[in-house]
Amino acid sequence: MTATEARPTRDSEARAALTHALATIDANIGTFGHLYPGDTTVNGVYRLRPGTDTLPDGSNQGWSTSFWPGMLWLAFELTGDDTYRAAAQGHVTSFTNRVEQRIDVATHDLGFLYSLACVSAWRLTGDEAARGAALLAADRLMDRFLEPAGILQAWGDLDDPGQRGRTIIDSLMNTPLLFWASQVSGDQRYADAAARHVAQLRDHMIRPDDTTFHRFTWDPVTGAPRYGTTEQGHADDSCWARGQAWGIYGFTLNYGYTGDESFLTAARRCADYFLDHLPADRVAYWDLVFHEGSGQQRDSSAAAIAACGLSELARRTSAGEAAARYARAADEILDALIAGYTPTGRPESNALLLHGVYDLPKQVGVDEGNLWGDYFYLEAITRRLLPDWEMYW
Repeated sequence: MTATEARPTRDSEARAALTHALATIDANIGTFGHLYPGDTTVNGVYRLRPGTDTLPDGSNQGWSTSFWPGMLWLAFELTGDDTYRAAAQGHVTSFTNRVEQRIDVATHDLGFLYSLACVSAWRLTGDEAARGAALLAADRLMDRFLEPAGILQAWGDLDDPGQRGRTIIDSLMNTPLLFWASQVSGDQRYADAAARHVAQLRDHMIRPDDTTFHRFTWDPVTGAPRYGTTEQGHADDSCWARGQAWGIYGFTLNYGYTGDESFLTAARRCADYFLDHLPADRVAYWDLVFHEGSGQQRDSSAAAIAACGLSELARRTSAGEAAARYARAADEILDALIAGYTPTGRPESNALLLHGVYDLPKQVGVDEGNLWGDYFYLEAITRRLLPDWEMYW
């Protein structure tokens, strides 16, 4: 395939992939409506999110529920079909109630949750209830900002010494909510906290060899950096693939808000290492320590996140050769996902993307679909088909 042939062919393949994805989303609207599927499929099929002692099945709790309305907003933008708009907008009430009633909000993942479910709704429709819920979520996220460490604590009780002072690389995707809150409220304290947090991750979560820790702990009293570990990777000194992908996309997003060139450099460091450690088909193993012939599981969700991050990084990178490399890699990864990681031949599956990994060390969601993989796969398709698409982040 020549360069001039590649784009039309890839656009055609993406449109075909979108047709299949939309058919699955249509069916899932009927299945789930305003309720929420679980984090991952079970044998390739999403079921209602398991309840808790106080919440029934399908309730809005956990860190990943917003990926479902996020997919609905993408479907609306891709098609202009008000069916998707109505389905997506219907989730605003649930997310408003969640933050107002403080249901499972003791987490940094408020950025994931409210960027996709509410900031998106406000940007696309001017929904003032969504704006208010997102601003309240930003306030709850600020509750987790620890002085003098200058970081947002990931999860857990802020008064528990065993949990205090921890953050994870995923948090780079949560800080855009704070930058957005400063933009719409005029209150600089949100952006200041976000910038301090990202700088701490830049300085301590990227190792000299350009790999990343999954988790890092600071002393909450003195603010001194302590040590890095992993939560879901192969080993403390290995490179968890999804974490490296969060680094690519997250540092790029935060550069977009701040113009801090060191954040762009951090994103490129993460990207170059990620790309240099991919197998031939460009879909990462679940930890980048593994190579061809290892027999290890791929993580399609890490690939989908990286495809989106690389696409954005290419747009933000002025150097022609590097930008072209990132754009080409984003295309190659999406091509591979379309060709080999969708539920082709599995009509019972209601996922957009299979062969993902949630937490392999704990054997959770291994070789299954997951909500974030589905969302970022659809975002990657959106980026290809709508080059001027404006992000929700």
